[in-house]
Amino acid sequence: MTALAPTLQVFFVSRLGRQLGASGHTVDSYRHAFRLLLAYAEAQTGKQPSQLDLADLDAALVSGFLDHLEDDRGSSVASRNTRLAAVHSFFRFASYRHPEHAETIQQVLAIPRKKTQGIPRSFLTSAEMDAVVSAPDLSTWCGRRDHVLIVVALRTGLRLSELTGLRCRDVELGPAAHVKCLGKGRKRRDTPLDKPTVELLCSWLGERRGEADDALFPSRRGRRLSPDAVQRLVAKHVATARTTCPSLANKQVSTHNLRHSCAMDLLQNGVDVAVLAMWLGHEKLESVNAYIHADPTLKQRALDRQTPLNPATKPGRYKPSDELLAFLEGL
Repeated sequence: MTALAPTLQVFFVSRLGRQLGASGHTVDSYRHAFRLLLAYAEAQTGKQPSQLDLADLDAALVSGFLDHLEDDRGSSVASRNTRLAAVHSFFRFASYRHPEHAETIQQVLAIPRKKTQGIPRSFLTSAEMDAVVSAPDLSTWCGRRDHVLIVVALRTGLRLSELTGLRCRDVELGPAAHVKCLGKGRKRRDTPLDKPTVELLCSWLGERRGEADDALFPSRRGRRLSPDAVQRLVAKHVATARTTCPSLANKQVSTHNLRHSCAMDLLQNGVDVAVLAMWLGHEKLESVNAYIHADPTLKQRALDRQTPLNPATKPGRYKPSDELLAFLEGL
Protein backbone atom coordinates (compact mmCIF):
# COMPACT_ATOMS: atom_id res chain seq x y z
CA MET A 1 0.00 0.00 0.00
CA THR A 2 1.25 3.47 -0.90
CA ALA A 3 -0.24 6.44 0.93
CA LEU A 4 -1.29 9.22 -1.43
CA ALA A 5 -0.66 12.15 0.93
CA PRO A 6 3.19 12.07 1.08
CA THR A 7 3.54 11.78 -2.69
CA LEU A 8 1.05 14.58 -3.31
CA GLN A 9 2.83 16.84 -0.81
CA VAL A 10 6.22 16.21 -2.44
CA PHE A 11 4.65 16.87 -5.85
CA PHE A 12 3.44 20.33 -4.82
CA VAL A 13 6.44 21.37 -2.71
CA SER A 14 9.36 19.77 -4.54
CA ARG A 15 8.20 19.12 -8.10
CA LEU A 16 6.10 22.23 -8.78
CA GLY A 17 7.76 24.60 -6.35
CA ARG A 18 11.48 23.81 -6.50
CA GLN A 19 12.13 21.80 -9.65
CA LEU A 20 9.73 23.41 -12.12
CA GLY A 21 9.37 26.82 -10.46
CA ALA A 22 5.70 26.82 -11.43
CA SER A 23 3.89 30.14 -11.28
CA GLY A 24 1.39 30.92 -8.54
CA HIS A 25 -1.42 30.66 -11.07
CA THR A 26 -0.38 27.12 -12.02
CA VAL A 27 -0.12 26.05 -8.38
CA ASP A 28 -3.55 27.55 -7.64
CA SER A 29 -5.07 25.72 -10.61
CA TYR A 30 -3.53 22.36 -9.63
CA ARG A 31 -4.49 22.83 -5.98
CA HIS A 32 -8.12 23.48 -6.91
CA ALA A 33 -8.14 20.43 -9.20
CA PHE A 34 -6.96 18.15 -6.38
CA ARG A 35 -9.36 19.65 -3.87
CA LEU A 36 -12.18 18.64 -6.19
CA LEU A 37 -10.67 15.23 -6.93
CA LEU A 38 -10.08 14.40 -3.26
CA ALA A 39 -13.61 15.44 -2.32
CA TYR A 40 -14.97 13.20 -5.07
CA ALA A 41 -12.70 10.31 -4.00
CA GLU A 42 -13.88 10.68 -0.41
CA ALA A 43 -17.52 10.45 -1.52
CA GLN A 44 -16.80 7.38 -3.64
CA THR A 45 -14.52 5.43 -1.27
CA GLY A 46 -15.65 6.62 2.15
CA LYS A 47 -12.03 7.39 3.06
CA GLN A 48 -10.73 10.70 4.35
CA PRO A 49 -8.31 12.35 1.86
CA SER A 50 -5.36 11.75 4.21
CA GLN A 51 -6.23 8.03 4.30
CA LEU A 52 -6.40 7.52 0.53
CA ASP A 53 -3.98 5.18 -1.19
CA LEU A 54 -2.46 5.94 -4.57
CA ALA A 55 -4.23 2.85 -5.92
CA ASP A 56 -7.58 4.39 -4.94
CA LEU A 57 -7.15 6.97 -7.69
CA ASP A 58 -7.42 4.46 -10.49
CA ALA A 59 -8.61 5.14 -14.03
CA ALA A 60 -12.22 4.30 -13.18
CA LEU A 61 -12.33 6.84 -10.32
CA VAL A 62 -10.56 9.57 -12.30
CA SER A 63 -12.88 9.02 -15.30
CA GLY A 64 -15.87 9.20 -12.97
CA PHE A 65 -14.48 12.43 -11.52
CA LEU A 66 -14.19 13.99 -14.97
CA ASP A 67 -17.80 13.01 -15.76
CA HIS A 68 -18.84 14.47 -12.39
CA LEU A 69 -17.25 17.80 -13.30
CA GLU A 70 -19.28 18.07 -16.49
CA ASP A 71 -22.54 16.42 -15.45
CA ASP A 72 -22.92 17.53 -11.83
CA ARG A 73 -20.85 20.70 -11.53
CA GLY A 74 -21.61 22.03 -15.01
CA SER A 75 -17.94 22.51 -15.91
CA SER A 76 -17.04 23.17 -19.52
CA VAL A 77 -14.95 20.75 -21.57
CA ALA A 78 -12.04 23.18 -21.31
CA SER A 79 -12.27 23.15 -17.50
CA ARG A 80 -12.49 19.37 -17.54
CA ASN A 81 -9.31 19.22 -19.63
CA THR A 82 -7.55 21.63 -17.26
CA ARG A 83 -8.32 19.40 -14.28
CA LEU A 84 -7.15 16.34 -16.23
CA ALA A 85 -3.85 18.09 -17.05
CA ALA A 86 -3.20 18.55 -13.33
CA VAL A 87 -3.95 14.86 -12.65
CA HIS A 88 -1.70 13.76 -15.53
CA SER A 89 1.14 15.94 -14.26
CA PHE A 90 0.93 14.34 -10.82
CA PHE A 91 0.77 10.78 -12.17
CA ARG A 92 3.78 11.37 -14.44
CA PHE A 93 5.66 12.45 -11.32
CA ALA A 94 4.35 9.44 -9.38
CA SER A 95 5.51 7.04 -12.10
CA TYR A 96 9.15 7.69 -11.16
CA ARG A 97 8.59 7.32 -7.42
CA HIS A 98 6.24 4.35 -7.42
CA PRO A 99 6.98 1.94 -10.29
CA GLU A 100 5.03 -0.71 -8.39
CA HIS A 101 1.87 1.17 -9.44
CA ALA A 102 2.92 1.36 -13.09
CA GLU A 103 -0.24 -0.30 -14.41
CA THR A 104 -2.61 2.01 -12.54
CA ILE A 105 -0.55 5.06 -13.47
CA GLN A 106 -0.41 4.17 -17.16
CA GLN A 107 -4.17 3.64 -17.26
CA VAL A 108 -4.76 7.09 -15.77
CA LEU A 109 -2.26 8.69 -18.15
CA ALA A 110 -4.10 7.03 -21.04
CA ILE A 111 -7.30 8.99 -20.27
CA PRO A 112 -7.53 11.39 -23.24
CA ARG A 113 -8.33 15.05 -23.36
CA LYS A 114 -11.76 15.72 -24.76
CA LYS A 115 -11.97 17.72 -27.96
CA THR A 116 -13.52 21.15 -27.60
CA GLN A 117 -15.76 22.88 -30.08
CA GLY A 118 -14.38 26.13 -31.42
CA ILE A 119 -16.71 28.95 -30.39
CA PRO A 120 -16.32 32.43 -31.93
CA ARG A 121 -14.95 34.96 -29.46
CA SER A 122 -17.61 37.23 -27.99
CA PHE A 123 -16.73 40.92 -28.04
CA LEU A 124 -18.33 44.31 -27.51
CA THR A 125 -19.03 46.86 -30.20
CA SER A 126 -17.87 50.46 -29.78
CA ALA A 127 -21.33 51.52 -28.56
CA GLU A 128 -21.43 48.65 -26.06
CA MET A 129 -17.96 49.48 -24.76
CA ASP A 130 -18.99 53.11 -24.27
CA ALA A 131 -22.09 51.99 -22.36
CA VAL A 132 -20.09 49.75 -20.01
CA VAL A 133 -17.44 52.42 -19.42
CA SER A 134 -20.16 54.97 -18.58
CA ALA A 135 -21.99 52.66 -16.16
CA PRO A 136 -19.99 53.24 -12.92
CA ASP A 137 -21.15 56.06 -10.63
CA LEU A 138 -18.30 58.59 -10.75
CA SER A 139 -19.58 60.38 -7.65
CA THR A 140 -18.29 57.48 -5.50
CA TRP A 141 -14.75 56.25 -4.84
CA CYS A 142 -15.61 52.70 -5.91
CA GLY A 143 -17.30 54.00 -9.05
CA ARG A 144 -14.22 55.97 -10.06
CA ARG A 145 -11.99 52.97 -9.37
CA ASP A 146 -14.23 50.68 -11.43
CA HIS A 147 -14.38 53.21 -14.26
CA VAL A 148 -10.58 53.36 -14.54
CA LEU A 149 -10.25 49.58 -14.23
CA ILE A 150 -12.73 48.94 -17.06
CA VAL A 151 -11.06 51.54 -19.30
CA VAL A 152 -7.63 50.00 -18.67
CA ALA A 153 -9.01 46.53 -19.40
CA LEU A 154 -10.56 47.68 -22.69
CA ARG A 155 -7.53 49.70 -23.82
CA THR A 156 -4.79 47.23 -22.85
CA GLY A 157 -6.42 43.79 -23.17
CA LEU A 158 -4.79 42.57 -19.96
CA ARG A 159 -5.86 39.22 -18.56
CA LEU A 160 -7.82 39.16 -15.30
CA SER A 161 -4.80 37.99 -13.30
CA GLU A 162 -2.69 40.71 -14.91
CA LEU A 163 -5.24 43.39 -13.99
CA THR A 164 -5.47 42.32 -10.36
CA GLY A 165 -1.67 42.04 -10.19
CA LEU A 166 -1.01 45.64 -11.26
CA ARG A 167 0.82 47.78 -8.71
CA CYS A 168 1.15 51.55 -8.64
CA ARG A 169 4.77 51.23 -9.78
CA ASP A 170 3.68 49.30 -12.89
CA VAL A 171 2.18 52.46 -14.44
CA GLU A 172 4.58 54.65 -16.43
CA LEU A 173 3.05 58.00 -17.42
CA GLY A 174 6.04 59.58 -19.17
CA PRO A 175 6.44 60.28 -22.90
CA ALA A 176 6.16 56.57 -23.75
CA ALA A 177 3.32 55.80 -21.32
CA HIS A 178 2.67 52.13 -20.66
CA VAL A 179 1.74 49.56 -18.02
CA LYS A 180 4.06 46.71 -17.06
CA CYS A 181 2.61 43.31 -16.22
CA LEU A 182 3.71 39.78 -15.47
CA GLY A 183 1.82 37.52 -17.85
CA LYS A 184 1.58 33.80 -18.52
CA GLY A 185 4.82 31.90 -18.12
CA ARG A 186 6.15 34.72 -15.92
CA LYS A 187 6.84 36.78 -19.00
CA ARG A 188 7.12 40.54 -18.64
CA ARG A 189 5.53 42.78 -21.21
CA ASP A 190 4.81 46.48 -21.60
CA THR A 191 1.48 47.62 -23.03
CA PRO A 192 1.25 51.20 -24.39
CA LEU A 193 -1.42 53.62 -23.22
CA ASP A 194 -3.30 56.22 -25.25
CA LYS A 195 -3.62 59.82 -24.05
CA PRO A 196 -7.16 59.60 -22.57
CA THR A 197 -6.18 56.51 -20.55
CA VAL A 198 -3.02 58.25 -19.35
CA GLU A 199 -5.09 61.19 -18.12
CA LEU A 200 -7.49 58.87 -16.30
CA LEU A 201 -4.66 56.95 -14.63
CA CYS A 202 -2.89 60.17 -13.65
CA SER A 203 -6.06 61.39 -11.93
CA TRP A 204 -6.66 57.99 -10.30
CA LEU A 205 -3.10 57.70 -8.96
CA GLY A 206 -3.47 61.16 -7.46
CA GLU A 207 -6.61 60.05 -5.67
CA ARG A 208 -5.27 56.57 -4.88
CA ARG A 209 -2.13 57.90 -3.13
CA GLY A 210 -0.63 54.45 -2.85
CA GLU A 211 2.92 53.30 -2.28
CA ALA A 212 4.89 51.83 -5.18
CA ASP A 213 4.08 48.23 -4.28
CA ASP A 214 0.43 48.85 -3.43
CA ALA A 215 -2.30 47.45 -5.67
CA LEU A 216 -3.34 49.84 -8.42
CA PHE A 217 -6.98 48.81 -7.98
CA PRO A 218 -7.54 48.10 -4.26
CA SER A 219 -10.58 47.02 -2.31
CA ARG A 220 -12.17 49.31 0.25
CA ARG A 221 -9.74 47.91 2.81
CA GLY A 222 -6.75 48.73 0.64
CA ARG A 223 -6.02 45.15 -0.35
CA ARG A 224 -5.66 43.82 -3.87
CA LEU A 225 -8.99 43.04 -5.53
CA SER A 226 -9.57 39.33 -5.95
CA PRO A 227 -10.42 37.92 -9.41
CA ASP A 228 -13.93 37.11 -8.19
CA ALA A 229 -14.42 40.69 -6.98
CA VAL A 230 -13.42 42.04 -10.40
CA GLN A 231 -15.79 39.63 -12.15
CA ARG A 232 -18.61 40.77 -9.86
CA LEU A 233 -18.00 44.47 -10.44
CA VAL A 234 -17.85 43.96 -14.22
CA ALA A 235 -21.13 42.00 -14.10
CA LYS A 236 -22.70 44.78 -12.00
CA HIS A 237 -21.77 47.53 -14.44
CA VAL A 238 -22.74 45.47 -17.48
CA ALA A 239 -26.19 45.02 -15.91
CA THR A 240 -26.42 48.80 -15.52
CA ALA A 241 -25.25 49.35 -19.10
CA ARG A 242 -28.02 47.09 -20.41
CA THR A 243 -30.60 49.73 -19.43
CA THR A 244 -29.12 52.16 -21.96
CA CYS A 245 -27.69 49.71 -24.51
CA PRO A 246 -30.27 47.04 -25.49
CA SER A 247 -27.78 45.06 -27.60
CA LEU A 248 -26.06 43.98 -24.36
CA ALA A 249 -29.20 42.15 -23.24
CA ASN A 250 -28.28 38.89 -24.96
CA LYS A 251 -24.55 39.00 -24.23
CA GLN A 252 -22.77 37.32 -21.35
CA VAL A 253 -19.91 39.70 -20.58
CA SER A 254 -16.97 38.76 -18.37
CA THR A 255 -13.60 40.38 -17.79
CA HIS A 256 -12.16 38.14 -20.51
CA ASN A 257 -14.70 39.55 -22.98
CA LEU A 258 -13.16 42.97 -22.33
CA ARG A 259 -9.84 41.48 -23.46
CA HIS A 260 -11.53 40.11 -26.60
CA SER A 261 -13.08 43.52 -27.24
CA CYS A 262 -9.68 45.22 -27.06
CA ALA A 263 -8.27 42.69 -29.53
CA MET A 264 -11.15 43.18 -31.98
CA ASP A 265 -10.89 46.96 -31.73
CA LEU A 266 -7.18 46.78 -32.58
CA LEU A 267 -7.80 44.43 -35.51
CA GLN A 268 -10.61 46.58 -36.89
CA ASN A 269 -8.28 49.58 -36.76
CA GLY A 270 -5.67 47.85 -38.90
CA VAL A 271 -3.23 46.49 -36.30
CA ASP A 272 -1.22 43.60 -37.75
CA VAL A 273 -1.84 40.16 -36.24
CA ALA A 274 1.85 39.83 -35.26
CA VAL A 275 1.65 43.08 -33.31
CA LEU A 276 -1.65 41.97 -31.78
CA ALA A 277 -0.08 38.70 -30.59
CA MET A 278 2.71 40.61 -28.84
CA TRP A 279 0.21 43.12 -27.42
CA LEU A 280 -1.90 40.35 -25.83
CA GLY A 281 1.08 38.27 -24.70
CA HIS A 282 0.49 35.30 -27.02
CA GLU A 283 3.47 33.16 -27.94
CA LYS A 284 2.00 31.95 -31.24
CA LEU A 285 0.31 33.83 -34.06
CA GLU A 286 -2.25 31.02 -34.24
CA SER A 287 -3.64 32.21 -30.91
CA VAL A 288 -5.04 35.37 -32.49
CA ASN A 289 -6.77 33.58 -35.37
CA ALA A 290 -9.90 33.20 -33.25
CA TYR A 291 -10.30 36.98 -33.23
CA ILE A 292 -10.16 37.11 -37.01
CA HIS A 293 -12.84 34.41 -37.28
CA ALA A 294 -15.05 36.28 -34.80
CA ASP A 295 -15.67 39.28 -37.08
CA PRO A 296 -16.92 38.54 -40.61
CA THR A 297 -16.22 42.15 -41.66
CA LEU A 298 -12.49 41.43 -41.43
CA LYS A 299 -12.90 38.57 -43.90
CA GLN A 300 -14.99 40.79 -46.16
CA ARG A 301 -12.23 43.41 -46.23
CA ALA A 302 -9.73 40.73 -47.21
CA LEU A 303 -12.08 39.54 -49.95
CA ASP A 304 -12.55 43.07 -51.25
CA ARG A 305 -8.77 43.53 -51.50
CA GLN A 306 -8.39 40.48 -53.72
CA THR A 307 -7.97 40.98 -57.46
CA PRO A 308 -11.15 39.75 -59.21
CA LEU A 309 -10.73 36.94 -61.72
CA ASN A 310 -12.69 39.14 -64.12
CA PRO A 311 -11.21 42.67 -64.11
CA ALA A 312 -14.62 44.10 -64.96
CA THR A 313 -16.11 42.66 -61.77
CA LYS A 314 -16.42 45.06 -58.85
CA PRO A 315 -15.59 43.76 -55.36
CA GLY A 316 -18.48 43.13 -52.99
CA ARG A 317 -20.77 40.49 -51.55
CA TYR A 318 -23.05 38.48 -53.84
CA LYS A 319 -26.67 39.70 -53.81
CA PRO A 320 -29.38 37.65 -55.52
CA SER A 321 -31.41 39.54 -58.11
CA ASP A 322 -34.60 37.59 -57.54
CA GLU A 323 -36.82 37.47 -54.42
CA LEU A 324 -37.13 33.67 -54.56
CA LEU A 325 -33.35 33.30 -54.88
CA ALA A 326 -32.95 35.70 -51.98
CA PHE A 327 -35.31 33.52 -49.92
CA LEU A 328 -33.27 30.39 -50.74
CA GLU A 329 -30.01 32.20 -49.91
CA GLY A 330 -31.41 33.14 -46.51
CA LEU A 331 -32.26 29.54 -45.51
